[in-house]
Amino acid sequence: MTDPANILLSPSARGVPVTVIAAAEWEKMRHGLADDLRGWAGTNGFKAQPGRVLPVPGKKGDLAQVLVGADTSDPFALGKLCRSLPAGAYTVGGALERPDLFALGWCLESYGFERYGKRAASAAQLVCPKGVDRLAVLRAARASFMVRDLVNTPASDMGPDELEQAARAVARAGKAKLTVTTGKALEKGFPMIHAVGKASPRVPRLIDFSWGPARAPKVTLVGKGVCFDTGGLDIKPASGMALMKKDMGGAANVLGLAQMIMAANLKVRLRVLIPAVENSIAGNAFRPGDVLKSRKGITVEIGNTDAEGRLVLGDALALADAEQPDLLIDMATLTGAARVALGPDLPPFFTDDENLADAIARAGRDVNDPVWRLPFWQPYTRLFESSVADMNNAGDSGFAGSITAALFLKRFVEKARAYVHFDVFAWTPVARPGRPKGGEAQAMRALFEVIRQRAT
Repeated sequence: MTDPANILLSPSARGVPVTVIAAAEWEKMRHGLADDLRGWAGTNGFKAQPGRVLPVPGKKGDLAQVLVGADTSDPFALGKLCRSLPAGAYTVGGALERPDLFALGWCLESYGFERYGKRAASAAQLVCPKGVDRLAVLRAARASFMVRDLVNTPASDMGPDELEQAARAVARAGKAKLTVTTGKALEKGFPMIHAVGKASPRVPRLIDFSWGPARAPKVTLVGKGVCFDTGGLDIKPASGMALMKKDMGGAANVLGLAQMIMAANLKVRLRVLIPAVENSIAGNAFRPGDVLKSRKGITVEIGNTDAEGRLVLGDALALADAEQPDLLIDMATLTGAARVALGPDLPPFFTDDENLADAIARAGRDVNDPVWRLPFWQPYTRLFESSVADMNNAGDSGFAGSITAALFLKRFVEKARAYVHFDVFAWTPVARPGRPKGGEAQAMRALFEVIRQRAT
């Protein structure tokens, strides 16, 4: 992985000039060009079409400048220049509506997952545009790169041990205090986390770290860390297991968000909780029909062992809620129903706090990290009722899967002043500008912006 600091250069650096031109302004601009450049553009049919690139040679055959048609389809759209331009440094100006998002898109496009020998194509460098906070862009890019690396790493090299090491690295960089609960203490204190992970030889655990002054507003992040999900005894088909290395995507996004918060030194008391497990199959695996008693005391009948994420989150949320945080956030690759409803690019979120919902939606639009609110529709609690326990972890109707999962989690939250649940996909199935195919950070930058504004 390339450090984005090697891609986004200091504003004082020099580079080949790149001019972004809006199509509506082309004719006016064309008449002011030197005769040779105007002729070169005409010969190549350049009319500042969206995303169209026109390299302009110098007198010695070198690259003298580049003309590019503005593309407003996505704030990251022109980030693809980092792959299409020859290696070297470039200074970009002209019709850029959001230079900060352009710079971030350039950095995000430069990412490549190279752990196993597959080398990414070389990326051109960008001189940070004037007025753009380079450190803020690098902070977001580094967190996104870390999330992508964690999600892209196969489960053979990203089990609970490795996820713990990743959390330790984030905590260590921020000088946060970290503890891990395993063994008998986990079985007694977090029985649902233990039940889900006990069939794997890779020991289940709860990772817990805190940072910041004790009297600052409390922000608690909970991330689903299911490092691989076979479905348990309700085993998934092969097609359903193909991407299950990404089932710890919620934990990865939470770690990325925590890294951003600490790097920005926001005035909050941060706590991060990650239940890290592998949902495997063995003679001691939890079974359909079992009844688990949660940390909170709620009893849960197991309708489906493949609905395990809400179980481990339930125990972690109960711990988080007991502290009465000002803001409690969980992130999880929780349901296929969310993808059916909104597709892979638009993660839903759930909250009863109207001001918080508005702030999240607004931040998502502002930082090009789109999200969409779905409701905590209380009447749907009937869909996961149990005849033998307080509730069923799955129910059997098949309806409103993302909403019922969110309602299940909400049962474990009573004291937090504000609570929001995110059902992320953490994956880009088809590459888009600034978003290469593979693991992806979703809602992380939007949430950082909300927390930053609240902590100001």
